[in-house]
Amino acid sequence: MVYVCREIESKIIKFMATPEIIAVMGARQVGKTTMIEHILDNIKDKKIKKISFDDIDIKHFFINNTQEFIKRYVENVDILFIDELHYAKDAGRILKYIYDIYKGKTKIIVTSSSSVDISIQSLKYLVGRVNIFELYAFSFYEFLLAKDEKLAKVYKEGIKANTYFEFFKPYLTDYLLFGGYPRVVLEKDRDLKIKNLKDIYYTYALKDIQTLSNLADDFKLNNLIKALALQIGNVINYKELSEISNLDYSSLKKLMNLLNKTYICKEIYPYFRNKRTELVKSKKIFFYDIGIRNAILNTFSIDGIDSGFIKENFIFSELIKNEIEPKYWRTTNGAEVDFVIEKGYDLYPIEVKNNLKTTGITRSYLSFLEKYRPLKGFLFTYNLSDSKKYLNTNIYFLSFVNFYSFINEYKKEK
Repeated sequence: MVYVCREIESKIIKFMATPEIIAVMGARQVGKTTMIEHILDNIKDKKIKKISFDDIDIKHFFINNTQEFIKRYVENVDILFIDELHYAKDAGRILKYIYDIYKGKTKIIVTSSSSVDISIQSLKYLVGRVNIFELYAFSFYEFLLAKDEKLAKVYKEGIKANTYFEFFKPYLTDYLLFGGYPRVVLEKDRDLKIKNLKDIYYTYALKDIQTLSNLADDFKLNNLIKALALQIGNVINYKELSEISNLDYSSLKKLMNLLNKTYICKEIYPYFRNKRTELVKSKKIFFYDIGIRNAILNTFSIDGIDSGFIKENFIFSELIKNEIEPKYWRTTNGAEVDFVIEKGYDLYPIEVKNNLKTTGITRSYLSFLEKYRPLKGFLFTYNLSDSKKYLNTNIYFLSFVNFYSFINEYKKEK
């Protein structure tokens, strides 16, 4: 079976020599277990134990007979890998106890299929004892690694990628349709791709959300998620969502938070200089993986009326997978910029344009430039590379396959 090296691997490996627990979180089926096992398979001369709390007996052993669990799985073990940590309640308290005794002797690695357990129940016990990493479905770069390593290298180089756009085009289309879940990416048959996506959503994600929310009525949950899937890139109207899903405001907000914690979709804040204002204003919604969104609606096309929003979601997803938190900008007069990235005191406005031939800067974008005077701005189009200057701002027109040109600019030292 093909193994695709994940970009986060090198970061995790750096922490293998430190005593702190390594926690890898992410949605089901994104490859957490596969990645950790790959890392461990390359470690020599260490005694390694691998267990999963998917096994009810081991889970009960951990919770109810901790001392015996330690004797069997921790003592005289160099590395203990616990998969599916979220199945064990109160795991954080027990891990703290084990860590405090065996710190520096036994390295503990855990995975969890949602950030709920780690962030709420366990983290209060593990502060200063854990390094948390989030693994998502394949980024477009990782997707390309699975398809064509040479193109993947070109993509990561940035600006030169547009020269080979025709080679990228079928892969970009595939990614915009079916997303980056490894099992879906590695499947060649279109019908099986769709089936795999629906299985991941209905068999894993939806059931997890129901269980975590204690929501008996899956009809309400389904209606909510479908409504959100239709609203990607739009400002959320909570009143409308409440009416569609038949959920009261409190239940709605709880589920919205849970959909973020289980890596289905994410709300992004508006940009304001006054940070308190950001917290009370309406947010926009995007999906972590566009393939899951398309499966929810059973719509697999990038040529429909939401084509522009799908491509906007692509940029959102690539930003998140590069550990960049985007915001959006909107005025009371309706001027809007798709994404605003903050880096220190610098701002990077990003606009995503669906039309291949339209390269002009909108009035909304100009309004942002006039108000904030950023040093750099970025406009993503389907197939274009250019640069111009407006109001002393360097504007980079980039194709979607030039995404790493933005990343390279963003990471430059001031």
